Amino acid sequence: MSVILLFLQFNFFCFSSVKKDSLLNQLKIEIARKATYDRQKLSRIKAIQLELLLNKGNSYDQVTKLFDEYEYFKFDSAYLYGKRLLEISTRAKDSVKLAQSKVKIASLLLHAGMFKETFDYLAEIDESKLNRKFRYDYYCLKSGAYSNLAIYNNDPNFTRPYNEKAIEYLDSAIALCQPNSLDLLFTLGNRQVVSGDINKQPNYFLKLLKHYKLTAHDRARLLTALAAFYQSETENDKRICLLAESAIYDIRSSTRETLASLLLAEDLFKQGYLDDAYLFILQSRDDAGFYGNRLRKLKIESILPDIASRVNLESQQDKNKFMIYSVIVSLITIVILLACFMIFVRLKRLRLKEQIIEEKNEELEQINNQLLFINDKLREYATVNEKYIGYFFDVISGYILKLDRLKKNVERKILAKRYGEILPSLQEINIKNEREVLFNTFDSVFISIFPNFIEVFNSLLNKEDQIWPKHPDFLNTDLRIFALMRLGIHDVKAIAAILEYSANTIYVYKMRIKARALVSGDEFDRIVMSVKAV
Repeated sequence: MSVILLFLQFNFFCFSSVKKDSLLNQLKIEIARKATYDRQKLSRIKAIQLELLLNKGNSYDQVTKLFDEYEYFKFDSAYLYGKRLLEISTRAKDSVKLAQSKVKIASLLLHAGMFKETFDYLAEIDESKLNRKFRYDYYCLKSGAYSNLAIYNNDPNFTRPYNEKAIEYLDSAIALCQPNSLDLLFTLGNRQVVSGDINKQPNYFLKLLKHYKLTAHDRARLLTALAAFYQSETENDKRICLLAESAIYDIRSSTRETLASLLLAEDLFKQGYLDDAYLFILQSRDDAGFYGNRLRKLKIESILPDIASRVNLESQQDKNKFMIYSVIVSLITIVILLACFMIFVRLKRLRLKEQIIEEKNEELEQINNQLLFINDKLREYATVNEKYIGYFFDVISGYILKLDRLKKNVERKILAKRYGEILPSLQEINIKNEREVLFNTFDSVFISIFPNFIEVFNSLLNKEDQIWPKHPDFLNTDLRIFALMRLGIHDVKAIAAILEYSANTIYVYKMRIKARALVSGDEFDRIVMSVKAV
């Protein structure tokens, strides 16, 4: 039974971890799309502003729409339209709209963390002028002001009485709600949070999520509040999922007055997800700065240095690990090169006394020296070392096996005095084919390491002058010259020796291509040398 329980817990943990990673990745995608959502919101705002302009700026309803659009998007603009609501109400001597406008402005001030100004406006509001909806908003606003003040002070002498007042006003708001309404369930759930009764199930919030149609902004607020019910270490992933999803809906609704990204960054930082924590707290700082929430920006600035220093420390540790890895790779490279050198020595010891066999052996030795020359140049590139060393090792081993078979075959025929069969045996080795196989193998390995070399090379030429090989896995002579240069072989004589051309021919090839290039010769070489290895 215990084994089954352990298995179920493990599966739940894996599922939770996968969901968390998926939501964090989705949040990063939404951050990249933030400008798109903001453009859509600004487009709506411009349409309302145009309607307001046609009404000579005196439409209370249209100014209210603009205030609502800006309320969680940008404080300065929302405050500007809030003051206009006061002006219109005052000119019209409409005490009801005046009271409603003050509720809206007080709510806005609370979003920006301006507690004194919030309470000043609340004190001016004539509660008797408010209808049921605005009276509900008024009580919720007063509750939010006191609960935020309790969090800000964080002092036992003040926190408790502030929370008691917050709960008292929430109860007043609850009394105004219709049965089973969205406002009722949200306020009851919020009362659980404010009263610290988060050890019980968040049934009110869960019911809202399951059975009610919510806007993106309301869903974001609800998910942030719901995260308060998951504070234990075993529920960390659940809390992170809720906050990540809340941050996603904040972005989709173009909400810049948001708390979810800050709380998410703090949780990820505590759990050691430094890169994600740093990314999300920067987003939270940008949102707070854009919106104009000075209090939240100060809090973020107090946390940001700790996260940044930890990120820098981990980055330095990664660099140290990379340096150790580089040293190890270099040591391995030296060992492999020593092995190659031993193979080379053994190859020399296998020379035969007969002049014909010595000539063949010398030719193979020249090819081997060419490969070793290329291999020596490739040591500069850590990512290239392993592929080319393995490639050279296989080629040299293949030649050793061929020589060994040839040696034994010739010795056997000499001992048997079948001298006439020696020359046909030697002719079985086709140096031209061997060289072609060598070049094709070199091309294939080079393209696998520098897959965009041909594209970058041709981007430097006019379309009519571009050089494309017949087969995508092989290079032609023009491309092979510059491929060798990319590997660090700049000596024309060395390139000529490798490709079996004269130095003058190689020089002509290079100059002919550079003369047709779109950039200068030096810039051409620099761009070719900057092609990145994969």
